Amino acid sequence: MQTTSEYHCAFCGEENTTFVDISGGMQQSYIEDCQVCCRPNVLYIRVDEDTLDIEIDSDYAG
Repeated sequence: MQTTSEYHCAFCGEENTTFVDISGGMQQSYIEDCQVCCRPNVLYIRVDEDTLDIEIDSDYAG
């Protein structure tokens, strides 16, 4: 199951939308470039098992 969620870039602070594949697990992390400033963000994704609500924290990559 794939859905979208938002996160704020760790570099420029702009809001980004990303696809989250819930079948990848309830806790995931990967690197995605900001859609505004193109700098790499490490995304830490948590999916609530009951509600399937998604929380994303971003951090500087590198």
